[in-house]
Amino acid sequence: MSNVVLAYSGGLDTSVLLKKLILEGHAVIALTVDLGESDMVAGIGAHAALEAVRAKAFALGAADAVVIDARERFVDEYAFVALRANALYEGIYPLSAALSRPLIADLLVETAREYGAGIVAHGCTGKGNDQVRIELAVRALDPAIVCRAPLRESPLSRPDALAFAREHGVPVTQTADKPYSVDANLWGRSIEAGVLEDPWNPPPEDAFAWTAGAADQPATQEEIIVEYTAGRPSFQELDGAALVVELNAIGGRHGVGRIDLVEDRVVGFKSRELYESPAATILIAAHQALERLVLTRDELRFKALTDARYAELVYDGLWTQPLRIALNAFNATFARRMTGEVRVRLHRGTYTVIGTRSPFALYREGVATYGTRDTFDHAAASGFITLHGFPLETYARVTGAQVEAVGAP
Repeated sequence: MSNVVLAYSGGLDTSVLLKKLILEGHAVIALTVDLGESDMVAGIGAHAALEAVRAKAFALGAADAVVIDARERFVDEYAFVALRANALYEGIYPLSAALSRPLIADLLVETAREYGAGIVAHGCTGKGNDQVRIELAVRALDPAIVCRAPLRESPLSRPDALAFAREHGVPVTQTADKPYSVDANLWGRSIEAGVLEDPWNPPPEDAFAWTAGAADQPATQEEIIVEYTAGRPSFQELDGAALVVELNAIGGRHGVGRIDLVEDRVVGFKSRELYESPAATILIAAHQALERLVLTRDELRFKALTDARYAELVYDGLWTQPLRIALNAFNATFARRMTGEVRVRLHRGTYTVIGTRSPFALYREGVATYGTRDTFDHAAASGFITLHGFPLETYARVTGAQVEAVGAP
C-alpha cells in the first residue's frame, strides 16, 4: 500500500477520486487548502466549513485529512503579486483559479515529503487547465514526485460521477438539474458545466453566489476609497485577506465582478466560464487608474504589453517560468511610486473610478488647465509639430515626386 496525497476540496470530483484511490488500495492523505472560500459563504464560519470537509474525508476512508490555512500566503504571494501586473487573462479574467494552483502544488509537495509519499494526485480532468498548472508546478518543485490525475486516466462524465457517488455513498451537493462545477478562493469564484456549456444560454441566476442580481442590488450608489502604499492595497485600515473579503462583500452586493467569458483554454479549445470576482475587479481597476496617474506614457505603453504576457504565463501554468519572475522584478521598479488613493463608485453592477491622487502624480493642473491659471507655453507647440512631423513631410515630398514622375496607378 502506497501513500498518496490528494488535493481534496470536498466537492464531487475529489470526493469520487478519494474513494477511487482507496478502492485501488492506496492510503490517501486528503489535503485541503484554505484559500478563503468559506469566508465568503454566508451563515457558516470558515472553521466549521473546513472541519466539515475534513470530516467528510475521514468518512470516505482517508488515512488522514490535513487542512492548511493558506489565505494570507495566497493573497500576499500570489494575488497581490499578480495585481502589480493588472493580471487579466484575455483582458477580462482575474485568474482566481490559476493563481491558486501553484500554491496548492507547493503544499502538495510539502505534505508528500512530510508523509513520505511518492505520489500526489488531483481531481482535474484531461480537458481542464488546472491539470497543467498543478503538474508543471510539481515537476518544477520536485521532479521525483509522481503526479497522478485519475479522472484523466479514466474519464468520468458528470452524470457518471454522480452515479458513482450514489453507488459508493459519496455525499454531493450537485444534482442533475444543477450540475455546476465550482471552484472558489478569495480572489474569485468560477462556475462551469450544466446549461452553461451552450454559450447561447444566458447565465442562470442560481449559478451566482457572491454577487447580487439586478433585483437585489441597492438603488443607491456607494463610493469607496482604495489606498495603495508602494503598490500594496488597503481599505479602511484593512489589509491582506481581510481587505479582499470586505471588498468582495461590498462589490458583491452591488453586483460588481460578474464575468461571462468564452475563453481559450491551455489545452487548445474554447470553454464558457462564469466568474465572480468583486474584490479583484475593483482592486485591478483602481491599480490601473493609479498607474495612469503616476507612470510615464512609455512606461504605460510597454507595461500594457508585459501585463498581457504576465497573465498568459499565469493562465498557462508557467508560474515558475523565469520570464514571469523577471516580470515581477520589472513591476517592482514601479512599486515606490504606486502610492496614492483611488475613489471608486459602485452602482447597479458597475464600477467607475471617479478620482485619483498621489504624491507621485505626473498630472499638473497648471499645465493641463484651460483656465486662467494656464502655465503651458503654447508657442512651443509650433516647433514641436514641425520637428515631430518632419519625417512625414519628407516622406510626402519624396513619394509625391515619384508618383508624378512615373504616373499615378
